[in-house]
Amino acid sequence: MTKYIFVTGGVVSGLGKGITAASLGRLLKARGLKVAAQKLDPYINVDPGTMSPYQHGEVYVTEDGAETDLDLGHYERFIDEDLNKYSNLTTGKVYWNVLNKERRGEYLGSTVQVIPHITNEIKEFVYSLGKKTNADVVITEIGGTIGDIESQPFIEAVRQISLEVGRENSLFIHVTLVPYLHGSEEHKSKPTQHSVKELQGMGVNPNIIVLRCDEPLEESIFHKIALFCNVKPDCVIENITLPDLYEAPLMLEKSGFSEVVCRELKIDAPAPDLGEWREMVDRINGARTHSVVIGLVGKYVGLHDAYLSVAEALRHAGFAHNVHVDIRWIDSEEITPETADTMLSGLDGIIVPGGFGSRGIEGMIVAARYARERELPYFGICLGMQIAVIEYARNVAGIRDADSGEFNEQCAHKVIDFMPGQSEDIDKGGTLRLGAYPCVIAPGTTMERCYGTLSISERHRHRYEFNNDYREALQSCGLTLSGISPDGKLVETVELTDRPFFVGVQYHPEFKSRPNKPHPLFSGFVGAAAARAGR
Repeated sequence: MTKYIFVTGGVVSGLGKGITAASLGRLLKARGLKVAAQKLDPYINVDPGTMSPYQHGEVYVTEDGAETDLDLGHYERFIDEDLNKYSNLTTGKVYWNVLNKERRGEYLGSTVQVIPHITNEIKEFVYSLGKKTNADVVITEIGGTIGDIESQPFIEAVRQISLEVGRENSLFIHVTLVPYLHGSEEHKSKPTQHSVKELQGMGVNPNIIVLRCDEPLEESIFHKIALFCNVKPDCVIENITLPDLYEAPLMLEKSGFSEVVCRELKIDAPAPDLGEWREMVDRINGARTHSVVIGLVGKYVGLHDAYLSVAEALRHAGFAHNVHVDIRWIDSEEITPETADTMLSGLDGIIVPGGFGSRGIEGMIVAARYARERELPYFGICLGMQIAVIEYARNVAGIRDADSGEFNEQCAHKVIDFMPGQSEDIDKGGTLRLGAYPCVIAPGTTMERCYGTLSISERHRHRYEFNNDYREALQSCGLTLSGISPDGKLVETVELTDRPFFVGVQYHPEFKSRPNKPHPLFSGFVGAAAARAGR
């Protein structure tokens, strides 16, 4: 029978529930178990697709096109399993589903209530992931902090699941903060005690308590929390802040984390094989031959989580090339032809990631031109590819007013425009090209050199496309259309093949990068930047 693990958080938000859940997933997979992970988010948006990155960080996209919370990126990077639409549920989606069922008469005239209708919908979602993936273990992270009003239906639903599947098939892990008071020079357990009491008041008794702290805890803290929170002494686990998040599974396993989980769930599994992961962490912590400075030019650089997967993919490539990737966060709104030299000089490469809207676009175009004219490695992702196309059309092909229909609907030369059949009179949510699509690579290109194949599949999240009316004009001026959809209708990638690396892709390769398996395009980009830095 599938085992269910529920991860909750207390005291404050941002404690690293996602990293804890992802680390446990890696440890259980290393024991030979099939693991699936999901996130239950209490906000009322149907999904994070229309939310500002400043509100919630990046939107992560799964293979089947679900727009999800960024924690799913941690799950995929740690566990190395593709997630799906059953891996993220929001309060908005729960109520949307329940109200649609009510309108269809599926409740046979019943009064629709939080219990049982809302909780049943949540339970059905949790159970579905185990069934769809045939997982041995389903790890479910519940967003928010215990005590939040909006989280209560989720807590009640997982409490019911625990009763339905039995205590031997369900486990609750509670992540809390243990603050250190410098005035008295001691850690304090009282916030954890209060958080656990709040959780117990909702009918849930945590089996394992994970203590987030910045400095090592004294032994007395573990005994005190075990006693007052009614858990076994070895079920209190230290989660200390680390210099690199990929060390977390190894650090947690030093306390026997996965051993305790398997014991409590009565799982008979061999010891975890963490050899490959240890080697990767050793490479991360090892000496670097040199650093490469990558300028990340975007409009949301005030919140680094807005580009979380891009930053992680750059670091993954750095691990493989044995270089330290120094990311310079550059606000595209501040780049002008006059400030470009000051802001962009000293970079070994420029990356322009995805985004929506017209703010900061001209600064990105200046950055793309700066990279092209100086033969600086350039990597454009989604919007970054469109920026490269607009810049090339304006400054090489001579189409001076070239633009995107997204930024200037009235311009005469929309080299980037809506996909066929779309119009502006549509809702923003759920209308993007989402999820995995195939792409055919042209031989002899940078794309082929990086991938080592002529057929790929990558994840998309965008609404506008390369305008096919301008294919011939741009190709005749030297732009290589290096990746095309199998039916020949959509331009997926562009490049300047005669450069060490100047590539724009319409998709989001960052979503498929792993710390022990960097994405080939990020590896090619960082490799080109490292070669330039070594000169």
